Amino acid sequence: MPRKVIHTDKAPQAIGTYSQAVQVGDTVYLSGQIPLVPESMEMVEGNMEAQIRQVFDNLAAVAAAAGGSLADIAKLNIFLTDLGHFPLVNQVMADYFQEPYPARAAVGVASLPKDAAVEMDAILVLG
Repeated sequence: MPRKVIHTDKAPQAIGTYSQAVQVGDTVYLSGQIPLVPESMEMVEGNMEAQIRQVFDNLAAVAAAAGGSLADIAKLNIFLTDLGHFPLVNQVMADYFQEPYPARAAVGVASLPKDAAVEMDAILVLG
């Protein structure tokens, strides 16, 4: 099955050997997003809530470039350097998602690229 590379300038550019997303059939695999501001490629300024919101905004931009939205996410993976922030992720996520919510995993990790405190990737299904 052919693959289609998804790219948008409204999300941070890939900073390595990967694509922002790859579509195979109706399934789109979104690469991990950290709280980089697309225009500056610098980490968003502000508190943890600002970082979480920037990650969701980045995922939304890539989903839109694929012809979908956050509502099309079937599986969301969340990586946190401090699982103590998980209640805040839930609180902010409620502003971006409505039921039925995607399947989800939250994983505590030792570190993330660019010393980010949060990273998320997702699988979305179009149609």
